[in-house]
Amino acid sequence: MSKDLRENPKLGPSVTTSTSVTETVNGSHEFKIAGYSLSKGMGIGKYIASDTFMVGGYAWAIYFYPDGKSVEDNAAYVSLFIALASEGTDVRALFELTLLDQSGKERHKVHTHFGRTLEGGPYSLKYRGSMWGYKRFFKRTLLETSDYLKDDCLSFRCSVGVVRSHTEGPKIYSIDVPPSNMGQQFGKLLESGKGTDVTFEVDGETFSAHKLVLATRSPVFRAQLFGPMKDQNTQCIKVEDMEAPVFKALLQFIYWDSLPDMLELTGLNSKWASTLMAQHLLAAADRYSLERLRLLCEASLCEDVAINTVATTLALAEQHHCFQLKTVCLQFVARPENLRAVMQTEGFDYLKQSCPSVLTELLEYVAKVTHNLVASSCGNEAVLDGSDNNGRRVKQRL
Repeated sequence: MSKDLRENPKLGPSVTTSTSVTETVNGSHEFKIAGYSLSKGMGIGKYIASDTFMVGGYAWAIYFYPDGKSVEDNAAYVSLFIALASEGTDVRALFELTLLDQSGKERHKVHTHFGRTLEGGPYSLKYRGSMWGYKRFFKRTLLETSDYLKDDCLSFRCSVGVVRSHTEGPKIYSIDVPPSNMGQQFGKLLESGKGTDVTFEVDGETFSAHKLVLATRSPVFRAQLFGPMKDQNTQCIKVEDMEAPVFKALLQFIYWDSLPDMLELTGLNSKWASTLMAQHLLAAADRYSLERLRLLCEASLCEDVAINTVATTLALAEQHHCFQLKTVCLQFVARPENLRAVMQTEGFDYLKQSCPSVLTELLEYVAKVTHNLVASSCGNEAVLDGSDNNGRRVKQRL
């Protein structure tokens, strides 16, 4: 028997509690179909897809079928589906598909799981490509004379609520803790110039810094400044093969722990200049083993893939082992509408010379895209696990 129970017989055993909370992580995506009349006649079972969007840690996409999905409907209806576009098993979710009224009267056409009792609970998507939606979403003749079609455009909104569960224990107290400002403090230390003990000469410019800060953040600087093979002259170290703005950005990240403003560093208000800086900074991050900075640059370059820069970015991704960036670039270049234009850029010549092995991978991607286009034109399409408002099951897209 415990001491507390011996001294106080009225004291019973302690009781603790916890609560399992099940809720949805919600997100929405708006998808606009511009030039609806031009999409008609593309064929039953052929679709227009939205860009992928993230909700609840999963990627999703909207599929619109201008001539409908099923042969038996004889193109009398348009079809609309939402699909799981990333890997997942038994992802439970609520959905809402809305065709927006463009007259301002807000008489939207809505099919929703939200806000109503579901006999079987949230819908479960079994694997990547599983779908939920409607083969007979709207009759085409009615759609084309309605307020949903304006200036030959349709607008859809898709809402997804991914079901998540977690367990909460009792909270004894609640104290607001301010976010860390360590990066700001170190950043101000760099700006002040106080206590600096090492200088770098980069492309004719000099930069002062603190050895301990650099050594703490980068194993390469640690070896250079304090290792057994350290530079003999650590008062002024010359950095080769790097431009001054890039080294300045590198130092800013080391002290502030955040990606600097690319446009401010380049002094040019253009996407091209920002992308060029991110390319150089990625190489510098790999050179000094700054993994977080390398990933930040990789993520930034994934968002800014363009015809005139993608070949150079692809070469960098190969040289610095950025596998996600490499995949994004290969997928972009392999598209029929992009391939010819990319091959005419100077960056593509550089890619051929510096990374010839990547061309083989690019051919494989082009072959996959071509195969998918041929399969699509032959009508070899199926729908993934889901159902429509007629209760019919749908199968996996090939």
